[in-house]
Amino acid sequence: MFVKTYKNMHKKVSQSVPRHLSHSARVSLLAVSCFVLASGTAMPSLKRIVFAEDYQAQITALTAENDANRAVLGDLEAQATSYADAITKMQQQIDALQASLNANMDLQASLQKQIAEAQAEIDRQRGILAEDIKAMYVDGTPSSLEMLASSDNFSDYVDKQEYRSRVQSKLQDTLKRIAELEAQLQTEKAKVEVLIRDMQIQQSQLSAERTKQWELLNLNESKQAEYDAMIKANNSKVAELRAAQAAANRRLSGGTASGVTAGDPGHGGYPAYLANASQDSLVDPWGMYNRECVSYTAWKVFQTYGYMPYWGGVGNANQWPGNAARAGIPTGSTPKVGSVAVWNVGYYGHVMWVEAVNADGSIWISQYNYDFNGHYSEMLVSAGMASNLTYIYFN
Repeated sequence: MFVKTYKNMHKKVSQSVPRHLSHSARVSLLAVSCFVLASGTAMPSLKRIVFAEDYQAQITALTAENDANRAVLGDLEAQATSYADAITKMQQQIDALQASLNANMDLQASLQKQIAEAQAEIDRQRGILAEDIKAMYVDGTPSSLEMLASSDNFSDYVDKQEYRSRVQSKLQDTLKRIAELEAQLQTEKAKVEVLIRDMQIQQSQLSAERTKQWELLNLNESKQAEYDAMIKANNSKVAELRAAQAAANRRLSGGTASGVTAGDPGHGGYPAYLANASQDSLVDPWGMYNRECVSYTAWKVFQTYGYMPYWGGVGNANQWPGNAARAGIPTGSTPKVGSVAVWNVGYYGHVMWVEAVNADGSIWISQYNYDFNGHYSEMLVSAGMASNLTYIYFN
């Protein structure tokens, strides 16, 4: 009873909207039917059939998501390279500073040693001065009269006085020179200590910045791993969907390699598995619902010329001229046998197969779903009507 009620309601909805449409458009119409059911008496939930192009839509979405993820991953990899370069340069600066620090610390130690040696020399020279004075004078502080009394003559006195002066002057000069050297060493040591301190501060700052760069790099690599995992997961889903899609196509085609089977010659040669199934319950190899005008016409193109572009999702009848133009397939206003006639009527339009062109300009066509019930039919289209149609020439 439910099936019968659903069919009746579906028929009512369908009668108000032309049914010469593609898969995507039919989904919209089915959605309206389901809304009517939901707003009325409570009915069991309808399980939507998964068609071959549904898999393709999911595959396309996952592929687009992977493309976006790869773009983000590329940016992250570029950032990671920048972080790694910054870390390398900082490490080089830290190493150079450490080498300079080591050299300055060696210089500091050398200056300290020289200062100690200078101080020791000062102490030694002072000792020499004291010993010399003691050796020259008994009490160590002789007066001029005492020196004169102890001299043999005046000349001897003068010689002693000059010698003492020279010794004292020499020792004082030595002490002065050593003291100046010590002061110079202390100044250089102070400069080196300031330089070492500045270098240590700079090295500490570089180490902190390097640590920050390492943290950013680790975070970046973690993000890369996340996006890589998402890409791999999507690839796995795509593989599963492709397998399901292939299985669905095999079921739809009856397992034949070409994806189509021979049909009843009395119904335009339309494949039996599509003609005998309930309308809109299957999708043909070109993404069209079965027993619709577009599905039948797609079959006629394939049957006649051995190929038919996949226009699923953009296959409504009134979309065919645009699809043909994008595919480089010519169109025109002159009917030819073996061409597709497009009647741009209603919301979805209608397509027909031109079987014959008469001398008066009228055409004989075959079609599906002219009666909105998914039935095959043939009819004569008047010359006036035929002149208003658009024709697609697949040959």
